Amino acid sequence: MTKTDVQPIRNFILDEWEKQVPDSVMAAAGAIAGLYKGHCVGVLFYGSCLRTGEIVDKVLDFYVIVDGYRNAYGKKLPAIANKVLPPNVYYHEMEFEEITLRSKYAVLSLSDYQFRVSDRCLNVSVWARFCQPAKLLLARDDDTKNQLASDTATAILTMLRATEPRCQTPSVSEAIWVTAFENTYASELRAEQAGKGKEIYDLDQRRYDEVFPLALPHLECSRSGQHSKPPDLSSLQGARFKWFLRRANGKFVSFMRLIKAVFTFQGGIDYIAWKISRHSGVEIEVTDKMRKHPILHGLPKFWALKRKGAFK
Repeated sequence: MTKTDVQPIRNFILDEWEKQVPDSVMAAAGAIAGLYKGHCVGVLFYGSCLRTGEIVDKVLDFYVIVDGYRNAYGKKLPAIANKVLPPNVYYHEMEFEEITLRSKYAVLSLSDYQFRVSDRCLNVSVWARFCQPAKLLLARDDDTKNQLASDTATAILTMLRATEPRCQTPSVSEAIWVTAFENTYASELRAEQAGKGKEIYDLDQRRYDEVFPLALPHLECSRSGQHSKPPDLSSLQGARFKWFLRRANGKFVSFMRLIKAVFTFQGGIDYIAWKISRHSGVEIEVTDKMRKHPILHGLPKFWALKRKGAFK
């Protein structure tokens, strides 16, 4: 896919990135970027705090894009962990104007980001995340900003193209976006319950409906002019098998990331417990033993919570 192919969507993304964010968010992003010794090329801010503007008693969500793991970390072990099972996830806390800013951030190299927004990547997590609203902060330069905008435009196309065979009316914005989110949420270990796809679409309906016509020319239903015709059976079977693989991959990778997360950021197991409780209503008591030996004492808890329906 060339840059020309995604230019209208890229321009949409660049306009979206003009949105202002609070000084507190910029302060948190700057402090986190500063941990990577000049190797951060940009910070993507996303999630509920971006959407609502609420910061106090919330957790900011960032993706830190670096030019390479080895240089960014200066150590072998975290660099290898980030390469083998990206991203590494960390927790950051700082004081800003008498407010405690709490952040959860993931680290991804630029080359990994470019791969993981493309249809070459089986795992859905990055392209499903960044087809949603985000804001680029602290871009290294204009070339990097434009490159990341093109890559983010690719995430939108990857999401919609993957969903098209699974959607009965793919030329309808609401139908394809809701189907897309339902399928990608089902492809990860999630605390959220059924109906999340419609909820996500409704939160930013205008935005999704505005970007969809820009992506529509890249979909088969538009190019063929046959969106009212039943899909080919072999194509349907192929799409179902591909989504089966995505779900299997996504749940396994999500589980492995959960295990890795309890080691890679301070307060990790408490954060995971808070996240599950917040979305599912299942209360979790985190013991000192779980904090000290998260694998030994955390894994049995994981299966008990799964039986209670804390996540799927």
